This record gives sequence, C-alpha cells and structure tokens, in this order.
Amino acid sequence: QGQLVESGGGLVQAGGSLTLSCRASGSIMRSNAIGWYRQTPGKQRELVAAITSGGGTSYADSVRGRFTISREYAKNTVYLHMNDLKPEDTAVYYCNNLRGAFGWGQGTQVTVSS
Repeated sequence: QGQLVESGGGLVQAGGSLTLSCRASGSIMRSNAIGWYRQTPGKQRELVAAITSGGGTSYADSVRGRFTISREYAKNTVYLHMNDLKPEDTAVYYCNNLRGAFGWGQGTQVTVSS
C-alpha cells in the first residue's frame, strides 16, 4: 500500500479535462520530487510529469503542452491538470517520488472515450 493517495480520475470525452490530486504527509511532500506515473495493462509504468521541491517541472513528450503538474504545500498535495485528453491517455495514474520509494497505491483510473 502506498503512502501517497491519488484521486480525481474518471470518464471523460476526448478533448476534455481532468485534474488529479496526490496527497501525502507533509514530510514526504517537502522532501521529495514527486512524479505522476501511468500504467495500462501489459505495459510498464511510465513517468509522465514530475515536480521538484523547488517547483521545477518536467514532462514526457506525449503530454507536454497538455498536462501541467503543480503542488500546494499548504494542502500537502500535488496536482496533475490534464487538458485536451486523448484516448491514449487512458490508464491508471499513480504518484510517487522519482525512485518509487513509497509503495504503489491503487491509483486513480482515467478513461478517455473517443
């Protein structure tokens, strides 16, 4: 069971938007770069976005320009704002630090219909 809890997934039409939330303890959030990952059946989990403790961000080519990662220290939360969603974005989304050190929770399912 992961120490970070994901939420906010759902079913959306292509071109729509969703915002995912990742909550954890303050000590985890303050001390770690946090990444959003996604996984589909039969494929390896891939890192799609990351944010450092200082606010620096990075994105996979497949989501750059459509997804935005942000963090709100007061709420111990990292967000993934997803716009212009495509069917290929359908996956279970997880958050963790960049070493996957905090276990993997259930994630949150994102389904994009065409």
